[in-house]
Amino acid sequence: MAKIAIELNHALARRRKCGTSGCATPRLIASGDGWSVADVMCTSGPDDLPFDEQHSRYAIAIVLAGSFQYRSSNGGGLMTPGSLMLGNPGQCFECGHEHGHGDRCLSFWYARDYFEQLAADAGAHGTGVDFSVGRLPPLRVLSPLIARAIVAMASSGDTPWEEVSMSLAARTLSLAARTSCHCTNPLPNAEARVTRTVRLIDRHPDATLTLSHLAQQAGLSRFHFLRTFERLTGVTPHQYVLRARLREAAIRLAADSRPVLDIALDCGFGDVSNFNRAFRTEFGVGPREYRRRAGVLL
Repeated sequence: MAKIAIELNHALARRRKCGTSGCATPRLIASGDGWSVADVMCTSGPDDLPFDEQHSRYAIAIVLAGSFQYRSSNGGGLMTPGSLMLGNPGQCFECGHEHGHGDRCLSFWYARDYFEQLAADAGAHGTGVDFSVGRLPPLRVLSPLIARAIVAMASSGDTPWEEVSMSLAARTLSLAARTSCHCTNPLPNAEARVTRTVRLIDRHPDATLTLSHLAQQAGLSRFHFLRTFERLTGVTPHQYVLRARLREAAIRLAADSRPVLDIALDCGFGDVSNFNRAFRTEFGVGPREYRRRAGVLL
């Protein structure tokens, strides 16, 4: 994840040097009959107007770095690393960066026929194929798929991208069908405060990030910060910090041969037994087994 954020920062620095307007630039990673995957780097910021677009296909975008505001007819909200942006063909949407510069997403696009057949095979019945919500928060059940996609993105090997795309779509359809749309309109000031703390966490996930410290950074009482953060991101501050650390650990375990203890300490875990327990809860297997399987998964 550090490499992903560094590359985003380099893109933002190039934009500042050139003095150009912000824009979203997709880089196609893989494609097949009815599906495609792209690395989308956006360099927009508060000085750029929100841009209106229209989804041409079904879309599931994993937010990798940065943050932005997403608005569609199905709702939306504050998009943070680990959350999913969802879109239906023909649906108009707006993205804005009122409270920070840049974001990076791994976007999966599906043709209508392909997606409808996938949904039918996955058992999506009764509610139709279209997403009824605009986003999914950083949920535990999504962590293994997101970590796998991020590792695959950095891999130079023969990644089975269609398998990753299909697994992500099936799981997302199931979760979105059970998620209610809470179309709230938080005060801009509250959104700015939470965005500030989210970006702080993503820059320093290994730091000591207590509720008191984060609330102080947001300029809110602990109670109001906790309530506002959960309402805007879909998870509590503790869950967000823990999930950010565990995603980083999973990526390092798949790509780094250093001892598990070293990786746990680097990712902000002071006790390896707590790390092992949290990792198993998040990913279903212990860190050593996850590392062993990582090569097979990709």
